[in-house]
Amino acid sequence: MKKIEIYEPAMCCSTGVCGPGVDSELLRISSLFDSLKNNGEVNSYRYNLTSNPQAFITNEKILELVKNEGNDILPITLLNGEVIKTGSYPSSEELGVDVKIKEKSACCSNVNGERKLTNSTHCC
Repeated sequence: MKKIEIYEPAMCCSTGVCGPGVDSELLRISSLFDSLKNNGEVNSYRYNLTSNPQAFITNEKILELVKNEGNDILPITLLNGEVIKTGSYPSSEELGVDVKIKEKSACCSNVNGERKLTNSTHCC
């Protein structure tokens, strides 16, 4: 079974819809990881520096990379314990997974999943 881990920079939420703008890469990676949850062949984990600092400390590879390179190296992606990408989020091809990604609805969505962003600075 594959194990995918992404160590992410500090942020308020993992969805990409918490601030003044929508981060399409965070939406994509959130959708990918949601799809992987239902995949019996992959264990996937995301660690945010704000909410999971202990994960950064307990993984020696991650701790060394962040110490030596600084936070600009984040996100860091591990596949089966090996670093495969730094500085940006991986594609599903880079992870070696074949999943259909349904667009993740924003936290401001209605019951039909239609995105309803407001003019306010926060939708969550």
